[in-house]
Amino acid sequence: MTLAAHPGWQTARPRPSWRGLAVPAGLGLPVMVAACAILLGGLPFLRLAAAAFAPGWQFSPEAALAEIGSRAAVNATLHTLETAGLSAIGALLIGGTAAILLAVTDLRGKRIIAFSLVFSMMIAPQVAALAFLSLLAPHSPILALFGLSPAPGTPNPLLGRGGIALVMALHHAPLVAITLWTGLRSVPHSLIEAAQMEGAGPATIISRILLPVLRPQIIAAALLAFVAGVGNFGIPALLGLPVNYLTLPTLIYRRLSSFGPAGLPDAAALSILVALVAAVGIAAGMLATRRAGGKVEIERPLEPFWTLGRARPFVLGGLILLLAVKLGLPFLALFAEALTPALGVPLSWQSLTLDKFAEVLLRQDVTVRAFRNSFLFAGSAAVILAFVAIAFAYALERRMGRSRRIVEAVIELPYALPGVVLAIACILMFLKPLPLLGVSIYATPFIILFAYLARFLPLALKAPLAAMAQIEAHHEEAAKLDGVTLWQMLRFIVAPILAPAAMVSALMVFLVAFNELTVSALLWSSGTETLGVVLFSLKEAGLAGEAAAVAISASLVILAAMLVLDLLAKRLPGNVLPWRI
Repeated sequence: MTLAAHPGWQTARPRPSWRGLAVPAGLGLPVMVAACAILLGGLPFLRLAAAAFAPGWQFSPEAALAEIGSRAAVNATLHTLETAGLSAIGALLIGGTAAILLAVTDLRGKRIIAFSLVFSMMIAPQVAALAFLSLLAPHSPILALFGLSPAPGTPNPLLGRGGIALVMALHHAPLVAITLWTGLRSVPHSLIEAAQMEGAGPATIISRILLPVLRPQIIAAALLAFVAGVGNFGIPALLGLPVNYLTLPTLIYRRLSSFGPAGLPDAAALSILVALVAAVGIAAGMLATRRAGGKVEIERPLEPFWTLGRARPFVLGGLILLLAVKLGLPFLALFAEALTPALGVPLSWQSLTLDKFAEVLLRQDVTVRAFRNSFLFAGSAAVILAFVAIAFAYALERRMGRSRRIVEAVIELPYALPGVVLAIACILMFLKPLPLLGVSIYATPFIILFAYLARFLPLALKAPLAAMAQIEAHHEEAAKLDGVTLWQMLRFIVAPILAPAAMVSALMVFLVAFNELTVSALLWSSGTETLGVVLFSLKEAGLAGEAAAVAISASLVILAAMLVLDLLAKRLPGNVLPWRI
């Protein structure tokens, strides 16, 4: 059907001459996309670099280099490297094992297991840290049921380096699994069949075929977990700050908390250091992926080839045990802490109360406001990015040409680098009134919204780009012959086709942004608190039960959004939902 026959087309503005408008329309969208990419992904980091190495717009890197070389920065860097490195190794072992078992064996209930793994990653890092703290605390109601509760006054064993590395390893393991699932989809099943014809068993096939073929993805997955560990704020904040074990993100947070705007030059220098550490991991991961070679056309993708037989219940039990340790027991402890009236009170039918849930959801102004703000910020970013992603996907796939890679790299920058770097960049960019407008958005809700738009635009683009790549261009050619403008084609042809993918992107952005802490911890002001900020503040104030109630409530929202996404899976491009293996 041509555009002229589209319902409602005759009510649109009169059709202009296509020949007269082709050049301006053709240039307008790419220019707009490039300008937005620079605004969201380029200018904040240029401002950050200028603040660190050219204060007052005069090149003078001495102060930044002195801060980077200070004892506090060196210790925080070492702590960051050791926790990120140890957690990456642990995440690779846990996530890699789970990915292989779910991909190549005949286990039942794979989708439920994969969904649970991804859900455990989608919940906020600070929620995961709080859950494990509640599980192993001396007053833990869960451990008390088994008579394993530590003596009162016993330090929580998770505080410090070991606890940070352990919780981050468990939290980032699904990230490794998702990366390896992507690699496993590109393995042709003919390799497995050839090995089986030669008499190779499952263990031999995995060790001598799959693992060598997946070596680039394994390296990339480990480096991805490392970079995630470098930028993680929630887990080191809850498990490290109480014992003064500082990583680079928590050191930046402490500097800004202690000195306010006066600490911005030091924070900018430390942010550059965080960015450099993360950039090394990102570059190494990209190099490993490139060595894997180009795309290979395969007739038949990898299928499960390992029949477990009698070992199936034991393998399934092992994965269920992993989920119990990673997700079940910590959240039971968190739930139990939210249901007891006070610390140390045993959980029983007589002591059980929903008062803390009522307090944080209905009575306490700051928590009610935090729920409202998180819904507002995450929802607004999701809706805006859903619309933006349609135009961006069309421009990147059809109009950008050779400049596409450059624009994509600029767009990816805020998502690839740690959130604390973006937060400092936004503070520096908007601390003074905007040029020409004379308006400042610092300490307003709009600075958080801007940071969310910049950080989650790459995530919002994933599904629309995948859908756009599958659309043939003949619809657009027919529209051009009909004499329509680019904007009319976007409205009547491209947008309806990409709408389901854009809706998925919106829900994915909402999932990640709803519990976000790393960015908002540095950008919030009175009245703009988010759930992540309030949860962290409640824990610092000693209100563990209220913090647990907030964490459980926020996690249920994430679970509901994931279930909605799963119901929409049949209408989405393939491989968009990470738990659909």
